[in-house]
Parts: sequence; C-alpha cells; structure tokens
Amino acid sequence: MKHMDDEWEKVVKQEPFAESPFTEEHKQNVLRQVAWLKSGSAQTMSDAGDKSAEQNTLPNQHRRRLRSRRAVIACTTIAAVAAAVILWNGQIVEPVIEKVYPTAALQYTDDAGMSLLTDKMKKNVAVTMRDYLGKQLRITKVQDLPVSGRVSVEAGKEGDAEYALIWLDAATGNLREVQMRREMAANELEHRYLRQIPSLLQGIGGDPALTPISANRYVGMKQGELEPKSYTTLTLENKKSYGEIIWLQDEAISVSGDLDPDQVSQTALANAEDSIEAFSGKTAPDLTSIHRTKDDEIGEDTITFNFGDYYFVQTTEGKSGLSYSVIDAKYDGKEINNLEEMEAYHKELFEMKESILREKAAPIIKKIFKVDLQAYKLHRMPETLGIVTFELESTGDVFQVRYNEDARITMITRDANL
Repeated sequence: MKHMDDEWEKVVKQEPFAESPFTEEHKQNVLRQVAWLKSGSAQTMSDAGDKSAEQNTLPNQHRRRLRSRRAVIACTTIAAVAAAVILWNGQIVEPVIEKVYPTAALQYTDDAGMSLLTDKMKKNVAVTMRDYLGKQLRITKVQDLPVSGRVSVEAGKEGDAEYALIWLDAATGNLREVQMRREMAANELEHRYLRQIPSLLQGIGGDPALTPISANRYVGMKQGELEPKSYTTLTLENKKSYGEIIWLQDEAISVSGDLDPDQVSQTALANAEDSIEAFSGKTAPDLTSIHRTKDDEIGEDTITFNFGDYYFVQTTEGKSGLSYSVIDAKYDGKEINNLEEMEAYHKELFEMKESILREKAAPIIKKIFKVDLQAYKLHRMPETLGIVTFELESTGDVFQVRYNEDARITMITRDANL
C-alpha cells in the first residue's frame, strides 16, 4: 500500500538527486565535516590563509566586512551539514550520537552476565532496538546458552508493555532470533509514519482528519530469517469514526476506517438492508456504521455494514473471489457451568439433524441469494462445532452456516465468485 509522496519528496527525487541513497559513506563524510568545522580548524585555516594578504592589500573597513562574511558562511555550512544529519533516515531531531555510536546509548543493569557481551553483540543489540523498535530499552539480563550456542539478551520485564528478548550467536555475535514489543503515545510515533496518515485514509474513502491516539509495535525474527520484521499498529479516532493502520517496516499493509454512506455503492447498501430483513424476518434495523479494511498483506478488501446492535453484512473481495456474510452477533446460547455440560452441548450441536438445518437455512438462502439449497450436499465440521457447509460439488459453490443448539441460524456465508 503506497503512500503518495509529499511535494518536497518529489523535488528531492528529481535530478541531480534522483534515486541516489544516503549511504553510510555519505553519512561518515558529513560527520567528519561537522567535527572538523566544530573544532575550529576550518576557521583557523581560513583566517591564517587570508590574514596576511588582507593586511597588505585591503583597507581596514573592507577586511572587517570579509571576516563577517566568512563567519556567516562558516555558520551556515555547519548548520546545513548538521541539518543533513538530523534529517537522515526520515527522523527530525534524532540524536547524532545514537546514530554514530549506537552502543553509547545502551543502558545496563548490574547483572553479572553483561561481561558475556562482545562489542559486536552490543552493536547488534543496540542497532536492532534502535532501527526496528525505535527505542533502546534497558538491558536487564544476559545469559549464556551453551547447548544451543547462543547468548540471550533480555531488556525490560516480560510482563511490561516495553520488552525485548534477543538471541545472538555465541561465536559470531550475529542475530539468531528476536522478540520485541513497545507501546507508545501517538506523538512518539516517527514522522515517516505520521505523514502518511491522511493519504492512506483517503485511499480507502475514510476520514483523513482522524486523530492518532496510540500505537503498538511488535518486532519478530525467527531462526533462519535474514532480518527482523517490525509491525507498527496505529489506532485513530474522532467523535464519529474510528480507524487503524498497520505498517510492515515502513510500508502500510493494512488500512481501515469508517465510511460515510455516500462512499459506498448504493446498490451494495440496499442489498445489505434486504439481507438483514431476510435473515431476521423483520424490518432491518437502522444502519449504524460502515467500516472498510484494505489488507494488502493477505490480499483482501472488506466492507462491513453494521445494523442496530448486533446485525452485520460483510463483503470481502480477495484472491479467490468474493465472500458475502450475513451475521447475527447476539449471543443467547445456554449457560454452561461445567465440563459435563460442555460435552453435552457439543454433542447436541454435532448431532443436529440435517433435515432441521435445511429447514431453517434454506428459506433464508433462497431470499438472500436466490439459490435452491436442495442440490447442495451437507458437510459437517467436527473441528468447528456449530458450523456446517452446503456445497454444490459440480461448481464448488459453498454456503457456510452457523447455528446454535435450538437450530437458530446465526450466520450464513457464501464463498464464490458471485
């Protein structure tokens, strides 16, 4: 899910910059210039080289103007170079020391295991937390795991909102596995994410003025993977609507938000209302909200029409076609107090007579989908009690039906290229 570039980004991508990356070599050159300019060497060399010539050939007033001009140029150069460092990696006012020497920002407890960490291990831990979690947590425990040839590094406490567990190869110091998480206020989220919000919400027809509320980040890397994956989830809301954006690394993979009725097909809305009437047997309750989720990671685009307190119509367009569901989310099943009652309930659901299920489901399917269920074969699903499917084997058309112990139908889903 691509974010539309801001105007300044478009300019930067033009010549002479084009697609040139800001490489590690560029960064080091910038930092050397900053250090040199701040040391005063540049000014000293400039003064020494020009002093004698100025004294012999220029009047005093002209020499004073040149010195002032050189001071302005030197200050401007330092400011420009520093700005390049500050804005590197899309961050505003990012500490230079943490970029150049990431291990300098590491925090430790007095755990005895800290001595197990080599310089390379420290750098890998620091860079991983900085680049993927966005924050360097305080290291609380380091442990040697000789059987697996690893060293584990723990930061924070396991039950806390901010926590990291990193496994390193004991011989090479390279990453083996990573599990990290973090909760943050919306204003702590990096600018490179925040600037994408309006265009991403507009892209699904949502409200671009939704206010960011909070964010969660999870970072994971399994044995054999080349680098960690960072998932950042941001929740947004205002007085009348809600939204959510999920990024994988820096690219948005899922965007969801509430839509106004005029943002959806009026035919789809009318069909949803008719479906609720057929499903409930009474006039459809008022439409309370419309929500859309566009998930590029799994390749699905879902629109949910919410009616009253617990009726839903959901359409999902995916790689395999279109799925259409009508749902009654109200739960009024029997109360279960012990294991024996649970087993009896499961048996009751599994042994529900096919004739009863057909009698209950067929009229609803006929009204909503204009399909006669008689030619469809019933399949029971032992792993999902209370759900059966009706399949027309010649075409692969499938209805999934959910029911409770008194055979009341609570969901009908059709998975087919409608």
